[in-house]
Amino acid sequence: MKRLISILIAVFVVTGALTAQNSGRSKFATDMYQAKHEMIIEELGLTPSQQKKFMPLYEQMEREIYQVNRNARALASEVEKKKNPTDRDYEVAASALSSTRVQEGDIEVKYFEKFSKILTKKQLFQLKRAEAKFTREMISKQKRKN
Repeated sequence: MKRLISILIAVFVVTGALTAQNSGRSKFATDMYQAKHEMIIEELGLTPSQQKKFMPLYEQMEREIYQVNRNARALASEVEKKKNPTDRDYEVAASALSSTRVQEGDIEVKYFEKFSKILTKKQLFQLKRAEAKFTREMISKQKRKN
């Protein structure tokens, strides 16, 4: 179950990173990206003016988070491919994987400040709720498929 949640979260982050790359995006990634952003717009009740200001920032935040995770996964992948990884190799990869959440949090805090100039206090609160709701719905849909 934890693995499924991690995979789904990674998919959400990937879809955000793909926002800047329309041409290479899969239909699944495009659909996930659109669904998540539509839910956020709806749940927060964003005005057209807020959407215009907020969504590019939100997409930028998603790309930064994606990059942090991508870098950590790349280090882990390198270790897995080595025939005889050293303890230092394992340590570096484990540290990178372990620090991703802290880095994600730092990125979110940085963008929270930017979002607070666009969104109301209530919308700032609703943002995290909308993201969690989207994740729950995706997990629920995945469970129904299996």
